[in-house]
Amino acid sequence: MAPGPSARRLAGDPPSPWEGLYGYSRVVCAGPWVMIGGTTSVDPSGAVVGATPREQATEIFRKLRGELSRVGLGVADVVQVRMYVTDISRADEVGRVHGEVFGGLSGGGPVTTMVEVSGLIDPRMLVEIELVAHRDPAAR
Repeated sequence: MAPGPSARRLAGDPPSPWEGLYGYSRVVCAGPWVMIGGTTSVDPSGAVVGATPREQATEIFRKLRGELSRVGLGVADVVQVRMYVTDISRADEVGRVHGEVFGGLSGGGPVTTMVEVSGLIDPRMLVEIELVAHRDPAAR
């Protein structure tokens, strides 16, 4: 079911090269829910930032924090993270970055999944991450 007209859609900041071409939004706010689509470490010029899964995950979480900030949220509002890696034998590199971002949260971090995929849209990309956040209606 498509979100109603109350859903707010935002391009990434900066937008990825594929958002307009493929017709998607980086961020969708629907009621108290905020979904941030698959994010990689690609920069505005199309270059992939980072040569290792750890470096790419660090850049991706930096970008995700920025997207959350644009809609008035932070990492404490994240309830779900999905991480896609092209080499599961290097999962610890990505998992440790996730732990650096969410490990200090009171009550624990978000539910999280990490899976290996056969490839991402650009073969230089080793990691892609998406998340779901929830805005506490009482905090408005």
